[in-house]
Amino acid sequence: MVKDMQVVVTGASGFVARNVRKYLSDNNIKLISISRKNFKKFKNETKIITKNYDEKTILPKLKNSDALIHLVGIGKQTIDNDYNLTNTEFTKKIINLCKKSKIKKIIYTSGLGVSKNTTLGYFISKYKAERQIIDSKLDYTIFRPSYIVGKDDLFTKYLKKQIKTGQIQIPGSGNYSIQPIYIDDVSQIIFNAIYKNKFSKIILDLVGSESITFEKYVKEFSIGTNTKIKKINLETVYHEAISNPNSNFGVDDLNLLIGDFKGDYKKLKIISGIKFSSIRKLLKSGSLL
Repeated sequence: MVKDMQVVVTGASGFVARNVRKYLSDNNIKLISISRKNFKKFKNETKIITKNYDEKTILPKLKNSDALIHLVGIGKQTIDNDYNLTNTEFTKKIINLCKKSKIKKIIYTSGLGVSKNTTLGYFISKYKAERQIIDSKLDYTIFRPSYIVGKDDLFTKYLKKQIKTGQIQIPGSGNYSIQPIYIDDVSQIIFNAIYKNKFSKIILDLVGSESITFEKYVKEFSIGTNTKIKKINLETVYHEAISNPNSNFGVDDLNLLIGDFKGDYKKLKIISGIKFSSIRKLLKSGSLL
């Protein structure tokens, strides 16, 4: 069913894209992968490096593509990159690329907790991007992911870095829950979403089967490393996020973390039909270290 399929991936150098691209390549999908940064090329892959996703450069190479996986986004604002510019306006540009190159399907990663009632800048930009995709008349699958974890995601890298110092800092109580999902499961789900009809015109929470408190996750992640766990006053952490661009957490990182958002795992399981990895088992085995 997937024979001779060609798929475009934006944000190709990122953690999720890198793993999805490898999975698609291993399953003989032809890839057109685009990024502002250089990246390792897989088999059956055409690599495009472009700073501004210039249409004249890109469009001729996108012909005959069946789907586009849009993985460009930012979770932390700076003077040079704001949420609206990257998450909303850039998505509009990607939609236009799809239409001009006659790509009928777009797969987009939004964020767990995104809704029309949100007041967070990050969520607002993602919600607007979702609406643009829905209104585009393209076929679509919109995923709202929780923490997507693997050996080299940003969250895991942060914890590994903290372990090297001998201490992991937890913002606030640590009693808020996260619902992480393993990157291999994400890659398989996105692969299925490319061609299976039950993924057509749907929004799905991209979450794992288990909710776990942040404190519990950190303790299980670092078990056997003799790392101390230290809780930091939430006001102190927020002040650091506001005043220091190099802080471990951005303001919206903290909002997402303590927001305690819950995803609909059962719906994802029914539609995807895959067997999910147990995050707790991965933690206990040390597979993420």
